Amino acid sequence: MSFDLSKLRAEWFGNVRGDLLAGTVVALALIPEAIAFSIIAGVDPKIGLYASFSIAVITAIVGGRPGMISAATAATAVLMITLVKSHGLQYLLAATVLAGIIQVFAGVFRLGYVMRFVSRSVMTGFVNALAILIFMAQLPELTNVPMLTYVMVAAGLAIIYLFPRLTKAIPSPLVCIIVLTVVAIALKLDVRTVGDMGELPSTLPFFLIPQIPLTLETFLIILPYSAAVAAVGLLESLMTAQIVDDLTDTKSQKNRECVGQGVANIATGFIGGMAGCAMIGQSVINIKSGGRGRLSCFFAGVALLFLIVVLGDLVRQIPMPALVAIMIMVSIGTFSWSSITNLRSHPRSSSIVMIATVIGVIATHNLAIGVLIGVLLSAVFFAWKIAQLFRVTSELSEDGTTRRYLVEGQLFFASSDDFTAAFDFKEALEKVVIDVTRAHIWDISSVAALDMVVLKFRREGAEVEILGLNQASETIVDKLAIHDKPGALERLMGH
Repeated sequence: MSFDLSKLRAEWFGNVRGDLLAGTVVALALIPEAIAFSIIAGVDPKIGLYASFSIAVITAIVGGRPGMISAATAATAVLMITLVKSHGLQYLLAATVLAGIIQVFAGVFRLGYVMRFVSRSVMTGFVNALAILIFMAQLPELTNVPMLTYVMVAAGLAIIYLFPRLTKAIPSPLVCIIVLTVVAIALKLDVRTVGDMGELPSTLPFFLIPQIPLTLETFLIILPYSAAVAAVGLLESLMTAQIVDDLTDTKSQKNRECVGQGVANIATGFIGGMAGCAMIGQSVINIKSGGRGRLSCFFAGVALLFLIVVLGDLVRQIPMPALVAIMIMVSIGTFSWSSITNLRSHPRSSSIVMIATVIGVIATHNLAIGVLIGVLLSAVFFAWKIAQLFRVTSELSEDGTTRRYLVEGQLFFASSDDFTAAFDFKEALEKVVIDVTRAHIWDISSVAALDMVVLKFRREGAEVEILGLNQASETIVDKLAIHDKPGALERLMGH
């Protein structure tokens, strides 16, 4: 118990100053994004702002990844557009609650472990695609704008990258926001501000129950949206957790994170907020600003609510170029630049998976589809590589009556055709020995191939003996094979 208490104390209070400063930067950067995501979903800005507050605070407490920022996101917002247009806000809130319930069950059933099937190439592609999407999201703030906007963005980037050379005591993104805001107000510069993004709420959120009919029809309406939000939210959260793991050289609890995200979405639906998940951009801002513990995410949520409710008049005056500069910094820092130079040295299959993931995410603006493409390609290339390691050799006995076939490698669906093709069924033999001591039989395709080989040799009058089955192979052969069952030969000849 003392170990748990010390771990809890370290997660919350091991980096108080760094977490509070980083949380402040994140809170300021969350405001325009939450408003923008609300607009994407077709709801009032306060829906996204309340969601970002609620999700950040709750995942900080019950999530499995200290230092990771969760809030309202574009990935979940785009999935709700049709639901809001067709049925309205109340159905969105109900779908948010149901998505949270699904995520909690995912954590309870330990589905967080599916992350082990996501290859490094897919992770790199995911990161690069998100970096590109983050940069592309800033383009509306950089097109058809006065030259002054470009000057301020450039000044913001200069502060972000040069200020750390003077001191790292204060996060440079926070300095960027403060300096550019003071300059814009003092000189009365005509630039786009946070206030231009939408109206900020002036009251605290309160508990409410979504006003929807509690019927099976309603459930069937929101279920597809909830399932999609739950899947995309968990995928982005778990992959972001893995990235933060790598950035901080620490481990996260993936299944606890699933539950944490679910609890956060359930609570958010009951205070009038939209669904969300982990945010790679804000998480990178947090880490680069010195945030490491749970306090950074918790304070980001609390500070966000304080800023919009209490200091709303001041926050409205923050120039958008300051926040654009921060997000450009995030996109530059997030992109894996080494992956470009590695295209020459890495295996071609790994490069194809990485590029396909990037293209899939950018083309669809759907993280789940892009990652699914990458995972499927990884599986195909892996199966192909393993199939290439498979071989069958043979030797004939001195008297010419017995041939021994030695099978080496993994026998599964991708190598079963090569396995069957390796045997000469027309050779006049009295006995055939199939030695699988150096092989492993994996699936029904390989068992069917073994059946076919044995039965074809028996049809030609040869005795067949199978040697060297390991325990796992013997189990699947005993369960699925038919070559020793009555009528198997007649069944083959009937075909």
